[in-house]
Amino acid sequence: MTSLQTETAIRMVWRTLTATALGAALLAALPAAAQGDYPSRPIKMIVPFGAGTSTDTVARILADAMGKSLKQPIIVENKAGGGGSIGTDFAARAPADGYTLVMGTVGTHAINKTMYRKLPYDPIRDFAPLGLIGQTPTLLVVSADSPLKSLKDLKAAAAKPPGVSFASAGNGTSGHLAGELLKSKLGGEMVHIPYKEGGMAMSDVMSGQAHFMFYHPAAVMPHIKAGKMRALGSSGAQRSSAAPDVPTINEQVPGGGFDLVAWFMLYAPSGTPTPVLEKLRGTVNAVLASPEIASKLAAQGVEKSTVKPADLGSFSLREISKWAELVKRSGAQVD
Repeated sequence: MTSLQTETAIRMVWRTLTATALGAALLAALPAAAQGDYPSRPIKMIVPFGAGTSTDTVARILADAMGKSLKQPIIVENKAGGGGSIGTDFAARAPADGYTLVMGTVGTHAINKTMYRKLPYDPIRDFAPLGLIGQTPTLLVVSADSPLKSLKDLKAAAAKPPGVSFASAGNGTSGHLAGELLKSKLGGEMVHIPYKEGGMAMSDVMSGQAHFMFYHPAAVMPHIKAGKMRALGSSGAQRSSAAPDVPTINEQVPGGGFDLVAWFMLYAPSGTPTPVLEKLRGTVNAVLASPEIASKLAAQGVEKSTVKPADLGSFSLREISKWAELVKRSGAQVD
């Protein structure tokens, strides 16, 4: 081989290696979704509360239906604690590739913004909304063995030392603030007992360790039907479709002004590629339009939302403002 042929061969090898390296670098720089059809592997859905809670139940209904549509399993992973902030922060820090989602709530994405002095995530900046799954009032429940048969009984008990206690799934949850608002309406002594997650709170209410709690129908209705709990009131302006025989708080407390409705929204971390977001949003909307899924959610007391997908951002800002006023009025704060 002549020196010219050798030089030419070296140049060809160098060009090949350079092109291969450049192609690999460009491929690595592309979002995961651009390297193949999304999703190409299982998706994780974070539930920032314990197993068996209403958020967990709603998440599993949605995960099963979405997984079938996307032809990839969606694995629900519970990360409870901190009023939902621990699991939500985990999702905020996850790679923005569409393979980690989080089932947000009114607590994690509205209340916590004001409740926590040092919230590790920002509910607006760090997340992209995928769909508002639905909304539900909470039910004020007591043990089936409790002597409290009505709000009148609860008011009388709170007025006598040492008063009463109410449980919640954690500081800053909708159940916590509902209890604080009820205290401002009825007066007396009502001591808040926060739990790491709702299942533990329900157990202590059923055993009489705590006098009452506000919680979602999805979680408490099985215990009510089993004769272990009794509902005294509903927190919404309208009665819950899951418990139409339970009167609202407004029906029983003079002056009204008690209208607290919880909601569930699915999110992806901010920065997730637009094609992935569009596919996920389309899947969520299609799933929610299914009569079968609507029926399953309704059975859990989760009613269909009228908020349009394009308005999810403005809805979130309004909710943060609404609950901020209640947090400040209640004086509740978590360091």
